[in-house]
Amino acid sequence: MVRMMIATLGVITALSTAAPPQTPAGTPPPVVLFETVKGNFEIQFFPEDAPKSVEKILGLVKQSFYRGQRVHRVTASLVQFGDIQTRDMSKIDYWGNGGSGSIVGVAEITKKHPHTRGAVGLAHSGNPIAADSQLYIMKQPSSGLDGKHAVIGRVIKGMDAVDRLEKTDLLKNVSIKAAAPK
Repeated sequence: MVRMMIATLGVITALSTAAPPQTPAGTPPPVVLFETVKGNFEIQFFPEDAPKSVEKILGLVKQSFYRGQRVHRVTASLVQFGDIQTRDMSKIDYWGNGGSGSIVGVAEITKKHPHTRGAVGLAHSGNPIAADSQLYIMKQPSSGLDGKHAVIGRVIKGMDAVDRLEKTDLLKNVSIKAAAPK
């Protein structure tokens, strides 16, 4: 299998302090709380820009898909998770190759949200339509990823916890903090 990876470049910049985007009906975008062994962080998703991708990820959160998984990739530029195989330490050599088994099926890539520090993207192995469940969080910006991977959210709280994450760290619980718009 092709290992799901992305290349990164850049230097550290501050998280955007822009006002959060609103969904069409004025409902705040969904926020998901990630509780890890290194602290908690919150991701605000962009359903207006990537509706199918966000719907897919929120559905997996509701099914407790991410609970008990481990971080499978950490570089100076990003942290990545979302491979169900990471629940099994004996499969560590295969981490990064798995997912939920159900692809998003559409490439929702825009340049509206660049790959800045705190951006949350949907990983794929070269074909954005085949993106599944693996998410990555940018620790450093990488404009080279813009237009290649869908940015579907951003960290709005707890970036310090993301910075502390290491390979094999546990996602203890993942839950929707704010209701997803219908």
